[in-house]
Amino acid sequence: MKAKSSVLTIRVPRELKHKIEQIADRQGVSINQLALYAFTKEIKEIEVSDFFIRYLKNKGRKQILADFDSVMGKIGHGEISEWDKL
Repeated sequence: MKAKSSVLTIRVPRELKHKIEQIADRQGVSINQLALYAFTKEIKEIEVSDFFIRYLKNKGRKQILADFDSVMGKIGHGEISEWDKL
């Protein structure tokens, strides 16, 4: 089943609109597709940032580093690939 879509009208400065048109043209996509991508990407970044703010809110430096060491300890100490040595 196809998701319903709705219309969102936004006002942007002319210079920004011009940049949006140029980037969409270079990417070979419509302005709408570029806007959907940009909104989706930025919203995901905000959500991830909010997650870490909540997760780290009541933790001190020592606890954060201990948690990090705990996770890294679970990974193991395998051979470092040539790609990762670059």
